[in-house]
Amino acid sequence: MTQTLPTIAAAVVTHDRLSKLTTTVQRLLAEPVGHVVVVDNASSDGTAEWLAALDDPRLIVHRSDSNLGGAGGFSIAMQIARDRTDADWIAVMDDDGRPRPGAMKAFARMDLSGWDAIGAAVRHPDGTICEMNRPYRNPFWHLGRFIRTLARMPLGKGREGFHLGDADYRDGGPVLAVDMTSFVGLFLSREALTRAGLPDPRLFIYGDDQLYTLQMRRKGLRIGFAPDVRFEHDTMALQGKTGLVLRPLWKVFYMYRNALIAYRVAAGPWFWPLVPVLLRKWRGKAADYGDDAATFQAMLDLAVRDGLARKLDRPHAEILRRSGSD
Repeated sequence: MTQTLPTIAAAVVTHDRLSKLTTTVQRLLAEPVGHVVVVDNASSDGTAEWLAALDDPRLIVHRSDSNLGGAGGFSIAMQIARDRTDADWIAVMDDDGRPRPGAMKAFARMDLSGWDAIGAAVRHPDGTICEMNRPYRNPFWHLGRFIRTLARMPLGKGREGFHLGDADYRDGGPVLAVDMTSFVGLFLSREALTRAGLPDPRLFIYGDDQLYTLQMRRKGLRIGFAPDVRFEHDTMALQGKTGLVLRPLWKVFYMYRNALIAYRVAAGPWFWPLVPVLLRKWRGKAADYGDDAATFQAMLDLAVRDGLARKLDRPHAEILRRSGSD
């Protein structure tokens, strides 16, 4: 009997990265997908004109009047994919994240009966694992992971205690249950999207995928990591002695505000004892910002104040002004 393969709609968000988007859309249109939804977050680099010139009935383009950030864009893109297509699964990705050739076919041929969502194995174009897209199991929900994380923290390797390891990315490896995966190569079943709802657009950027997938798990939805569904993320993060360095500085606010909101979901009753540990670690990152250390600290303090209060209505224009980026 011939297997009926699930239909897929891709959902992509872009803002002023036409060179990245071009590769992603062309890659998607070369794959067996039923629709490609692109939300253009008010790009000013010719994106709208390039998209308008494409002649493919599978393409659905929505242009926003203003930049809504990744979270706002994903909320719209996922809603369009849900409401304007009949796809069985919606695959979410950034404009610089895209399937490797054959990834969509590999996904469609999986046994999906035990899963509500599937996260892809994301690597850089050179083949190295993309750390920002490495899935994890929430250590606060798994005692063994919690103990391993605590044991590695004095060595500065606490992250290794709960994130998937390199061996989990091996070809032919099993699909593994995870609690968090990213919006680069996240496949959501229609039922999962209906139950989970849409990402909170007020998050703007950073942590929207972490918060969304953690909340999926709290609702009992099952998320798997599939090493044979391969995506690439054409990005390069600036690293300092203490880890990721964010530029421009307005990004600092969103990174740490949203991280606190996500930690509250992940840690539950452990959240408030965890806060001093997080603040000590984050404040130590100021040294990586050189002459901008004072601005970093000011943006971090604002992020902490809003994050602890779960305040999500501070205008983006104010963040730009406070960071000196307006």
